[in-house]
Amino acid sequence: MKKVIDTERIPIKLWLDDIDDNTLYQAKNLANLPFAFKHVCLMPDAHSGYGMPIGGVLAADGVIVPNAVGVDIGCGMCAVKTDLKFTPNIQKKLGKIVEEIREKVPVGFTHHKKYQDEELMPQNYDIENMPVVKKEYKSALKQLGTLGGGNHFIEIQKDKEKMIWIMIHSGSRNIGKQVADHYNKIAKKLNAMWYSSVNPKADLAFLHFYTEEAHSYYNEMRYCVDFALANRKLMLTRVQEVLADFFPKIDYGEIINIAHNYAKWENHFGQNVIVHRKGATSAHKGELGIIPGSQGTKSYIVEGLGNPESFSSCSHGAGRIMGRNEAIRSLSLEDEIKKLDKKGIVHSIKSQKDLDEAPSAYKNIAQVMLNQEDLVEIKVELSPLAVVKG
Repeated sequence: MKKVIDTERIPIKLWLDDIDDNTLYQAKNLANLPFAFKHVCLMPDAHSGYGMPIGGVLAADGVIVPNAVGVDIGCGMCAVKTDLKFTPNIQKKLGKIVEEIREKVPVGFTHHKKYQDEELMPQNYDIENMPVVKKEYKSALKQLGTLGGGNHFIEIQKDKEKMIWIMIHSGSRNIGKQVADHYNKIAKKLNAMWYSSVNPKADLAFLHFYTEEAHSYYNEMRYCVDFALANRKLMLTRVQEVLADFFPKIDYGEIINIAHNYAKWENHFGQNVIVHRKGATSAHKGELGIIPGSQGTKSYIVEGLGNPESFSSCSHGAGRIMGRNEAIRSLSLEDEIKKLDKKGIVHSIKSQKDLDEAPSAYKNIAQVMLNQEDLVEIKVELSPLAVVKG
């Protein structure tokens, strides 16, 4: 932990060196919520979001806050190690591998033209009593196994022993956004009816967990978390199919999966609370996790240390230092391409509009990792070889 701010109703604990005004404003809003429990946490990748900072952790006593989860419910990471060792021959094939992955995995706003196998969708849910999921189900069948845009990616990486890894970052696509928007609107209406003391301008409308609306949101949110995992798994299968075309005898280890936009009942400091992690991941003692860098920088497989002060949480990545529009306006396309080309990375920076995802738009991942040495232990260090983005 780097700093504690104790000017609000409950403390704000920071694992970052500097904090901008907007992020601090949002953190103070969290700390003054009447149901916020113990303290608020900001991970080292924290930056401002909608209502709650991305990289924030909020433990709530008996309520759930849709905007403290976010619109891409269940967004997260998966990674798997192969038994393939990096060689110059593999380097030569990376460009073609990326091309084939883009043919098999729709990116950006594109979806599959055909419905995907329903058996791959989350099971054991009563969809008839889940209004948003029921409405979006057919559309979601065409979104399953699609990457999306923004900071979502598929990467081919290597570890220090030069073994090849696959890493994927994606979420629940449009179904998660629809669930988030639907229940945030309901929460706003109910808060107005309850004459809530929470300032509407903070955009942190809540649902009492013992109401029907809170239970409905919680169930649909859990479905979206499972859908996001199913989405990543199907993309991983597609990437494995591509690699099999080049390397027929390749084998894989166990999948590591971790989500970073969700809320969950947990016990902390002797009390059952709803922990909201928005752009933050769980780091319970012994739990494996994934902390990616930006395009062109290192990523990490980590093991949680179970630090109670962070509600057993850690960062979900490097975190932005530039907004998307600012990065597009101010960064040099030539310079960013040179940086990536110099490292031999097959990257996705092709035009000025791609600079919103340039490495220079993000914090230094090495410093981010230093700032959370009390939260996680690095187990594997990964370097990018090829990147697919929307």
